[in-house]
Amino acid sequence: MIAFVLCKLVAGLEQKAVQQIKNVRGVKEVYMTFGGWDAILLAESDTIDKLSGLIVREVRGIHGVQTTETLVTTNV
Repeated sequence: MIAFVLCKLVAGLEQKAVQQIKNVRGVKEVYMTFGGWDAILLAESDTIDKLSGLIVREVRGIHGVQTTETLVTTNV
């Protein structure tokens, strides 16, 4: 299961937060962006429950991550 996660970061903590996000198991790629979101990350997990844990406990638990929005991919 693959998801794209949009992240808003706390001003002044962006670089530190991104470095910690890159170390989260299941996070495959991280991109800094301009606009309404500060970063986009690609996350991968075996199940929706594991993906939820990765986002809620790991990514949102990082100091400097303000909010996230998760876009789960599907096969059509």
